[in-house]
Amino acid sequence: MNKTQRTIKAPVSTSGVGLHTGNQTTLTFKPAAIDSGVTFVRTDMDGKPEVAAHISNVVDILRGTTIAKGEVKVYTVEHVMAALSGLEIDNVIVELDNSEPPVGDGSAMPFVEILQKAGLVEQDAPRKFLEVETPISHSIPDRHVDLVVLPSDDFRVTFLVDYKNPALGTQYTSMVSLKDEFVNDFAPSRTFCFLSEVESLAKMGLIKGGNLSNAVVICDDGVGPEDLKRLKKMLALKEELFMGKNGLMNDVPLRFPNEPCRHKALDLIGDLALLGVPLKAHVLAARSGHAANVELAKKLHSLYEKEQIKTKYQKEPKTEYLLDIRAIQEILPHRYPFLLIDRVIDLEPKKKVVAIKNVTINEPFFQGHFPGHPVMPGVLIVEAMAQAGGFLMLHAVEDPKKSVAYFMGMDAVRFRKPVIPGDTLRLEVEMLSMRRGTCKISGKALVGDTLVAEAEMMAAIVDK
Repeated sequence: MNKTQRTIKAPVSTSGVGLHTGNQTTLTFKPAAIDSGVTFVRTDMDGKPEVAAHISNVVDILRGTTIAKGEVKVYTVEHVMAALSGLEIDNVIVELDNSEPPVGDGSAMPFVEILQKAGLVEQDAPRKFLEVETPISHSIPDRHVDLVVLPSDDFRVTFLVDYKNPALGTQYTSMVSLKDEFVNDFAPSRTFCFLSEVESLAKMGLIKGGNLSNAVVICDDGVGPEDLKRLKKMLALKEELFMGKNGLMNDVPLRFPNEPCRHKALDLIGDLALLGVPLKAHVLAARSGHAANVELAKKLHSLYEKEQIKTKYQKEPKTEYLLDIRAIQEILPHRYPFLLIDRVIDLEPKKKVVAIKNVTINEPFFQGHFPGHPVMPGVLIVEAMAQAGGFLMLHAVEDPKKSVAYFMGMDAVRFRKPVIPGDTLRLEVEMLSMRRGTCKISGKALVGDTLVAEAEMMAAIVDK
């Protein structure tokens, strides 16, 4: 994979109709600065508002991936993102004068061709990668969808589909090298749908720009001449529709024997590009679509955020845990004798943190609580949970070092079992909500598998 960041040499444009909205759109790619990523700009709206091409901005996955920021939306971004990812372009501005990129021929190739025409330029900054070190998976059992991400020195994709349709059957594809295979073997693969889906998609207000020149339509059994007449009128198509001998509407030839499977892989590449960072991993997918792709991308982004935190604060990054006491002291303001976290084991930014407090007889409070019968005060167990929660909340803001968490209230506090010297407290805290700098969290303290305390807490994040 390319080791330095890339952008394009000069602006380049293309125009056409959007697949789902039917809007006529001109899209312009423009060079962008180092570390700026991919940004969509709606030039048709007041102030030319921007939407970062990022998994956190995904708002809809119905037959395409839609991103938004406030009222500003961009529909069906996956083919644009796949083209940028396939050409290893890191930084670019994507200007649109409407809400959806042109569908072109239904593949990513029109975007690849104009980006190649613009030319690529290396930038004086290294690329940042997400390197997966342990397997990650996502499944939707009732839909038989499975995604697994395995460690790899490069980005690879293996995809399997098994549609119950004789025109498709079981299909398999594999991309070993993004650099060597993407442009010729995956970018040209077109979007597709089943004929039985067309009417329902049209009734949902989708595929307003769809036709047989920008999508492959696969024939189903049970569709008759009257159905075809109705569909032609509904979609305002000029050409006559007929059931092809090859199982495809109007005998449209496939570009690859397994073109539908390759297009599913293309969509996966585009959706994973919303991580905002290139991936070093082997992604194995079975029957996956946009919904599952996006959920996997969210898991991977959480991993990336965690690794960024570890790289920033942890002096010895090659550890089984996330942060040691030195790193914790860079983030939390507490000090002896009131710092009650020794290690952060795991973190899902904005979701959950797991921390450890080793309880020893040397704790100063054991001198008076109680002589001859040492028991850790319950309020300090709650304080340890609160500090773990503070760590979680501070990593939901832009700069943790400039903020502090003030606790405002506690509810449902329960103490289940005494904590004594020699115990190791495992503090598990989850974010319940965060609005306008006010957070609500739920915490549990365990010794081994035994719950010893729990509480719900509310806090405000304020500037130091």
